Amino acid sequence: MASTQFHQGALRILRPHYLDESGQVCYVMVNPGGAYLGADLYVIDVEVGDGAKLLFTTQSATKIYRTPGSFAEQRMTLRLGEGAQLELAPDQLIAYREASYRQNTLITLTPSSSLVMAEVITPGWSPDGASFRYEELRLRTEIHVEAGGGTELLALDNLLIRPSLNDVTGMGFMEGRSHLGSLVVVDSRVDQALADELHALSAGHDAFTGVSLTASLGGTRGLVLRSLSDSTEELNRLLGACTALLRGQWYGQAPLDLRKY
Repeated sequence: MASTQFHQGALRILRPHYLDESGQVCYVMVNPGGAYLGADLYVIDVEVGDGAKLLFTTQSATKIYRTPGSFAEQRMTLRLGEGAQLELAPDQLIAYREASYRQNTLITLTPSSSLVMAEVITPGWSPDGASFRYEELRLRTEIHVEAGGGTELLALDNLLIRPSLNDVTGMGFMEGRSHLGSLVVVDSRVDQALADELHALSAGHDAFTGVSLTASLGGTRGLVLRSLSDSTEELNRLLGACTALLRGQWYGQAPLDLRKY
């Protein structure tokens, strides 16, 4: 359970609960307003203490509606202590017609921390049925590792989808697909064998998938899986299978079942 907890403005945090006997606490973030709008700024700050285990999720999809005049923005800071475990599993991000959104995530962890972060991006409904009617999605993630008395950059991921200026549907970008799934893992147990195992697992899904590894830093390493599909459900199945493998092998936990529906 959280030692301190605070919320103000649009976002709310529900009371903690536990999905199994592992000791991992689950917190759910709620947006009673239903969506992000133009000029909205949401700030999320999470610290997982030494040895603590947290599952952080959302109650429903994050929806970005039309943002005339200015973009909507989310700034998230995550800090993981020694031996801390964080599983970040939000529902999908949906960008609707004429939406512009920026998401900045700053993560600081130790070599003994464990991070599993999954995310799906999908276009929302538009009158003509086209997939890419939003203006811009800009998602930037920085991951730093505390090592040698300071912090060093392990990975920097800067994703920019701007359909209004570029054709994002073709080869080398979305490859004819409309939905994007990402899995980011940082743990001392990450290696090439795990990358190969996750890549083999992805072969059973209707999606184009690639897996890459970061360099080792302070005894830990990162893994990034990216997948393209035309279905939120297919990407959720793929990411769910990948996280289930990690939960079983590393933590001795059953596949994640949030029972939201």
